[in-house]
Amino acid sequence: MSPLSTSPFEMSTPQAAHSLPPDHFLLQPRQDYLVGAYEGHVDTSTLAAHDFDVDTRTGFMPPDPPLSRLPEQWDLWETTLDAAMQAKLQLATKPGLTTEDEQTSESWRDHVKRLPVLPTFELVRSELLLRRAHHVLSFIMHFYIHTLSLSSPVHIPEPISVPLVAVSNHLQLPPVVTYSDNVLYNWDIIRPRDQNELGVEPPALDNLRSQDMFTGTIDEQEFYLASARIELRGVEALELMRATMDEMFVGDEIATSRITGYLHKLASIVGDLKDILLDVRKGCDPRAFYHTIRPWFRGADSDPAHRKWVFEGVEEQPTDLSGPSAGQSALIHALDVFLGLDNCNVVEGGVTPDQRTLLRRMQIYMPRHHRNFLRHLSTNPRPVRSLLARETPDAELLDAYNSAVLSVKEFRDAHIKIVAIYIIGPAARERKEREAVDVQAEDALKDEKRVLKGTGGTDLVRFLKGVRDKTAEAVIEPTLESTR
Repeated sequence: MSPLSTSPFEMSTPQAAHSLPPDHFLLQPRQDYLVGAYEGHVDTSTLAAHDFDVDTRTGFMPPDPPLSRLPEQWDLWETTLDAAMQAKLQLATKPGLTTEDEQTSESWRDHVKRLPVLPTFELVRSELLLRRAHHVLSFIMHFYIHTLSLSSPVHIPEPISVPLVAVSNHLQLPPVVTYSDNVLYNWDIIRPRDQNELGVEPPALDNLRSQDMFTGTIDEQEFYLASARIELRGVEALELMRATMDEMFVGDEIATSRITGYLHKLASIVGDLKDILLDVRKGCDPRAFYHTIRPWFRGADSDPAHRKWVFEGVEEQPTDLSGPSAGQSALIHALDVFLGLDNCNVVEGGVTPDQRTLLRRMQIYMPRHHRNFLRHLSTNPRPVRSLLARETPDAELLDAYNSAVLSVKEFRDAHIKIVAIYIIGPAARERKEREAVDVQAEDALKDEKRVLKGTGGTDLVRFLKGVRDKTAEAVIEPTLESTR
């Protein structure tokens, strides 16, 4: 079974000279075997190079709710995270932080320091265990760091730093909270799912809840679930990509007609993704997000005091320590690669010229299977954009392709709008309030005004607008011949 198989279109593909090469990634089976599954939890991931962990029902999200608790030998981590959430630990930067808040946080941090360094070698037998361990340990670390006074150095104690770095090395992920920790592997269902002839139905968009949160608020949950719903609605987009690539190897007029239809449908689905993104406004208050939720996500490169994060007991100190970002989702990257937008310099950007291309840098924070998927997708010998490189491209196909590109551009317009509502606006209001209340905050204000960054350490406005504009430039203007 291919990673994007089980097409809803029930197409037949000729198997002669136009068939896919036998080593093409779309023909590689996804082996859903156990990697040391624990206590009845089916582990549908494998470490095989050809397994991209892309499910035909849920895409980049796992088909079943992620593991919600580690086994008993690592229960100290779970209870430590439980204690932080139940105590409702407060950000050290919270205005009006009380002495009681500070003492509660300090007591919890002392508990973290006294934990034993638990072994991790048994975790490597299951991808599910590793994912849960990364989620729990990285959440504990962010609770620890962001309850520290800004005047305190950031020294992550060994009971957290050592196992987190070890687990992260196995997963090939940075030791920091990522998009996968907040979204892909942090959900559950509200109501039991129905069965059909193929097994349990995929989760409905309105049947999701988050497992763990920093604030425990509806606002935080809706922020995570907006991304989860986008991932689930994007499953059909992944299938359309697969179907299009199948037809690309056929190359006749019927195939061109089908591809045209698939691209129009893809544009419609991306429009749905845009609507889901904008719907976050219904459940997540911008002020609550900016002041009480977003600060928990900050990585080292967004530390308000520019402190270095020191992982005690770790010989080689980690360097990739950006916080979670929507840019770490493989879905939109896949759209870029499939439509050839990445080859149109869409992903160029960054704060400094020598910084790694920003969207490519975000791939470091993706699950390794998803990175591999994007790499294989980018090696497709017949990209869809190449169909339009002919002297006289099919007019209907050109229109369909441009519709798909413009839908991605409109999705990015919506993203900029959300950023303006949830980050730019609140940041501007906060600066005005500080200027009015505290004239001694001048140095801090200068720091903030310098560059408004995302939790992923990005120069937010310049980067998003640059990517949006490059996407618009990828539209192919019709030639005289193609309009006839």
